[in-house]
Amino acid sequence: MISRPRREGDYPDREVDSQEAMEPGFQAIVDCMLEAGWGRAEVMRSLRRLIAADNMTQKENAKVEAELAIARAMIRAGKAL
Repeated sequence: MISRPRREGDYPDREVDSQEAMEPGFQAIVDCMLEAGWGRAEVMRSLRRLIAADNMTQKENAKVEAELAIARAMIRAGKAL
């Protein structure tokens, strides 16, 4: 069972609470994969690759957001892109 956040909005430990809430779900996925015959090393490698893909996506999204912010600022300042 996934637990609800302690409270609404942002708070200092929200990210930690989120990770703790997700843990049972990840454990269930790993258990299902192991029961289906996947090896532990394969499961761990797949999870690491998913995490790496998410990290790359976050980096690329941050770059795009920064480029958009610069473009918006230039437009507000009346400068050509």
